[in-house]
Amino acid sequence: MTLAIDTPLDESLDASGLKWTNSFSELGPDFYTELQPSPLPSPYWVGRSQALARELGLQDSWLESAEALEVLTGNQMAPGTRSLASVYSGHQFGVWAGQLGDGRAILLGELETSGGPQEIQIKGAGKTPYSRMGDGRAVLRSSIREFLCSEAMHGLGIPTTRALCVTGSDAPVRHEEIETAAVVTRTSPSFIRFGHFEHFSYSNQHAQLKTLADYVIDKFYPDCRDTSQPYAAAAASGE
Repeated sequence: MTLAIDTPLDESLDASGLKWTNSFSELGPDFYTELQPSPLPSPYWVGRSQALARELGLQDSWLESAEALEVLTGNQMAPGTRSLASVYSGHQFGVWAGQLGDGRAILLGELETSGGPQEIQIKGAGKTPYSRMGDGRAVLRSSIREFLCSEAMHGLGIPTTRALCVTGSDAPVRHEEIETAAVVTRTSPSFIRFGHFEHFSYSNQHAQLKTLADYVIDKFYPDCRDTSQPYAAAAASGE
């Protein structure tokens, strides 16, 4: 899908002709922090999933372009994207950990595909308010592992997030030891998790909890609206 020369400019269309939206951003600031990814210096391609790119409607020529490299690393925002990190809470190691959130993952937006909307998220794109004092960066070693494991699980028929690409940089990342930086671009119909509900339930923010539940029902389980207890029906559908 490409833009003809005489096509009126649509500010939500990127150079590949794809239209980006971000329905999660419509929930309001209680659910996320809007921020720009931290630029990664001199990025380069490490790996790309051509199969997933085609499912998303991305042209091969665009995926190989310098613009795609910058957009999928978080160095450049495509028209229509609205980058944000979501807040959630939950348990870690069997105990309540309180507020967690997208510590190093940033949602760019979503693309409409033949299989339905797919959210595009970049992991390792820098610090967010939920980074818990970390730098928000990912390293090449673990990013390659996530890319390979995600696509392998998909190939085995196990539902999981998909990995579109890995980009790398010679920029140093200092965690347990010094390694080089990387960003994983991954996709999913939604990155909402149980912890998003826990966050508002635990703090008795019932209005926000209802807003989130309504969003999930209307977007993913609309048939539940026809039941006598739509929230219970949606919870059962998500099991």
